[in-house]
Amino acid sequence: MFLSALSFSLASPCYVKLKAKSTLIVELLQVAVASYRKRHIELSTESSNTIYHHQKGSSILPSEKLRFLNKACIIVDPEKDLTTDGRAADPWTLCTINQVEDLKRLVKVIPLWSTGMIMSVNISQNSFPVLQANSMNRRFGSSFEIPAGSFGMFTIISIIIWIALYDRVFLPIVSKIMGKHVHLSARKRMAIGMLLSFVCMVVTATVEAKRRNLAIREGYSDDSETVLDMSALWLLPQLCLIGFAEALSAVAQNEFYYSEFPLSMKSIASTLFLLEMSVANLVASFLMNIIDKLSKRGGKESWISTNINNGHYDYYYWVLAGLSMLNMIYFLTCTKAYGPGKEDEKENSSWTR
Repeated sequence: MFLSALSFSLASPCYVKLKAKSTLIVELLQVAVASYRKRHIELSTESSNTIYHHQKGSSILPSEKLRFLNKACIIVDPEKDLTTDGRAADPWTLCTINQVEDLKRLVKVIPLWSTGMIMSVNISQNSFPVLQANSMNRRFGSSFEIPAGSFGMFTIISIIIWIALYDRVFLPIVSKIMGKHVHLSARKRMAIGMLLSFVCMVVTATVEAKRRNLAIREGYSDDSETVLDMSALWLLPQLCLIGFAEALSAVAQNEFYYSEFPLSMKSIASTLFLLEMSVANLVASFLMNIIDKLSKRGGKESWISTNINNGHYDYYYWVLAGLSMLNMIYFLTCTKAYGPGKEDEKENSSWTR
């Protein structure tokens, strides 16, 4: 660390120091504030009758979607609103059309972004398979036994396998079968990822119900440490399914954000998925607390009891499956309302050529 700090200090005079500008987040906030301040302005039906503030070198006109935000770039009084060099005198009152369109793009993507949280909630349930594996037979052969905490590696392996084989094996085989080039758009892959996430929750709930019934039948309802005569291989389908779902969704979401946002918003595009995962962890914790409180009303055992045999983790997974189904319907509604995206336009143009 000392050598790194020393080399950075010695090299800093060689760097080109640019004058700091306002961040993109501040510029987007300026649009929201400016449109609110001008909320009483009447928007003309003919754009030619309105004077808009353009970014230098740009001649675009504001789109008709979310028209109330267009008020932020309307010049009311050129002498008061603009400086002598054509810039906004107060950026919190007057913004450029480019700023307005950037905010519109972000607002348009938010509904689709929110649909990924439920799937991320499913992905975050990585501690429960450890409890399940701890009570199952983990032996392979006569002497080898996989530790319960290592079963998460199957999810990582399935992610690596899917990413490696998708372009090189899956698409060429499907294209050969269909007799034409097959390309799955980002939103189609997101939908497939959500479907696999739903199937994963159904499989997980079914396997857990089988494991719990076996534990109760053998008289181990109060002893969650006893190893049952049930192979831990039963956990592999759910671990692989959630890995495939994560690989599809994570890559597709990042591709979708990068394709929909302009170059100036690439920093936001790169952080949206990570922000989604962070919010999903909070939602998962909130959901777990709610289910825990509701399920143990009247002195009953909580569904997510520390004793996995006394609890009903299968019911908890069925709740997640139901939420996944509702989320999938919500996603299909949002993607239909979103309309064609930049990726669809590129695909159509390539097919036309």
